[in-house]
Amino acid sequence: MRIILDKESDALYFRLDEARIADSEEIKPGVIVDYDENDRVVGVEFLNISSRASEEQLNSFQLQLA
Repeated sequence: MRIILDKESDALYFRLDEARIADSEEIKPGVIVDYDENDRVVGVEFLNISSRASEEQLNSFQLQLA
């Protein structure tokens, strides 16, 4: 999995799988889901991330395993 914070485009992207992206769908305003050819989710992008999280939150990620 890769997490990409692009401050220039104000987007946060979670890439779950390296499969080729076959389709994308905006499921809510500013939330885009990428699918592979088998309709499995391979990525999720959040647009306008600076309005969704503070600078401090964006500079410090926490990974919680359950």
